[in-house]
Amino acid sequence: MKHTVLATLIATVCSTSAFAQVAVKDAWVRATVPQQTATGAFMQLTAPADSKLIEAKSSIAGIVEIHEMKMENNVMKMRAVEGVVLPAGKAVELKPGGYHVMLMDLKGQVKADDRVPLTLVFEGRDKKRETVEIKAAARSLTGAAPKAAAKDDRQHKY
Repeated sequence: MKHTVLATLIATVCSTSAFAQVAVKDAWVRATVPQQTATGAFMQLTAPADSKLIEAKSSIAGIVEIHEMKMENNVMKMRAVEGVVLPAGKAVELKPGGYHVMLMDLKGQVKADDRVPLTLVFEGRDKKRETVEIKAAARSLTGAAPKAAAKDDRQHKY
């Protein structure tokens, strides 16, 4: 009986900590021009266990949604989605022209080299949620990585 309880406890702790270690790599936000009200955030996510990115938040925007861009009948369309599936151990790219985090109703201009706070909410197969706080480097409109921030944001595990 003691071995069964101990094994169950160890399995629970291991599965919880594996879920909490979503790797966020190369997180960045596209800088804006004055009066621009929206921009996108991009990154690479790798989860050790099957999970889903279900929500994003940021103090710099009034509205934050997870979006997908894709071609439909030769027209590029963008729409909000309920989440992005993260298969265990597989890197999922949030990038321009695909899945991304949309920051709308911006409270001010996002300038190159700014550090943009983002809160990412993940949900595991067991419906437990995990929150990850990051600061994404703002890149110029050309998309080039700022030299100082590129090294800092190479890879973070949370």
